[in-house]
Amino acid sequence: MATLLFLARSLERTFSFTWLSLLQEEPNPGDLIEISRFGYQHWALYVGNGYIIHLALPSEYAGAGSSSIMSVLTNLAVVKRERLRDIAGGDWYRVNNKYDGRCSPLPVSKILMEDESLVGQKMQYSVTSENCEHFVTKLHYGQPMCDQLRADAMVAGVVGIVGVRVLVAVATFIGSLLSDNKQEDE
Repeated sequence: MATLLFLARSLERTFSFTWLSLLQEEPNPGDLIEISRFGYQHWALYVGNGYIIHLALPSEYAGAGSSSIMSVLTNLAVVKRERLRDIAGGDWYRVNNKYDGRCSPLPVSKILMEDESLVGQKMQYSVTSENCEHFVTKLHYGQPMCDQLRADAMVAGVVGIVGVRVLVAVATFIGSLLSDNKQEDE
């Protein structure tokens, strides 16, 4: 196994690609691309010849991870056309046209014409209502959508409920210890 890993890393350095890219599906123009970052997903739209268009924040770069938490403080982003492999870096990405079952994609020619006209423009950005997934789904389907926020809200809700229950349990336990000590003192 160590030999295979060494060989993969040697090929990476020699040919400037990640070994995971060999396993990844080749996108078609108009496809939505989900790039898995640490703690979140960055979304882009594949335009062909290895390029994507995406809504780029000042903190967005391959391997950005938790530094992109600063995106909550940002209200502007720039539409960029860049190489998919440069933006994905070593992060895993996949074609994810996840709304195709409930929405019809626009014709690819219309998607590509629209996205080219946006390159270089500054756009409003909000992590909750105008993020990178909203941007590419609007290009792809004609309407902005983002399930990431619903999933994050559900997780936050569960964590909040569990947190409150833990706090109540700890407070109850401490309260019972204090009342036991008070009874012993009497």
